[in-house]
Amino acid sequence: MKITYDDLSSLIPSLNQGQPKTLLHIGCGKADRTRLPECFQDSRWQEIRLDIDPAVQPDIVSTITEMTAVETGSMDAIWSSHNLEHLEDFQVPQALAEIRRVLKPGGFALITLPDLERIAQLIVEGKIDEVIYVSPAGPITPLDMLFGHQASVARGNSYMAHRTGFTRKRLGRKLIEAGFEEVRILPGQGYDLWAIARTPTAGA
Repeated sequence: MKITYDDLSSLIPSLNQGQPKTLLHIGCGKADRTRLPECFQDSRWQEIRLDIDPAVQPDIVSTITEMTAVETGSMDAIWSSHNLEHLEDFQVPQALAEIRRVLKPGGFALITLPDLERIAQLIVEGKIDEVIYVSPAGPITPLDMLFGHQASVARGNSYMAHRTGFTRKRLGRKLIEAGFEEVRILPGQGYDLWAIARTPTAGA
């Protein structure tokens, strides 16, 4: 899904102030700034990389459920690409609470993850083992989308397993329950969901 800096500026008024912004990239994987969404390619963003896997050489080694190394209210934005589905379901509120904690008042999280409803439709159509697209990790089937990339798990990368999932309605509810003031859920161009969730502004 293509989201530009101007798109975000229309939703997040604080971005129009012009100062440099700090982006916390959680579950960052290997360093590759070109894989950030277009809205974060702008030079005004300073990226800080956080991952549970020290092998990808993040700035901060941490789980997203307990980001104690990140100061409360210190980040303008958080980018989370395909992280929440890798958590146990009971850990999702913990992760969302941490995301909200480290964001500044009026800051926001941009989140993308698999859309269970669209994946379920593929399964109903009898395509559970069919290759739907090819990712940097390799061919992806509905089974991979549902339970995590099986080839990666087979190679010993247990971080790639999926332990929970989301529909549009469920993701929006979880974000509201976590205390975000404004939440927008958008369908992706493939089999993904996107969320923009803003924290309350100072004094709200």
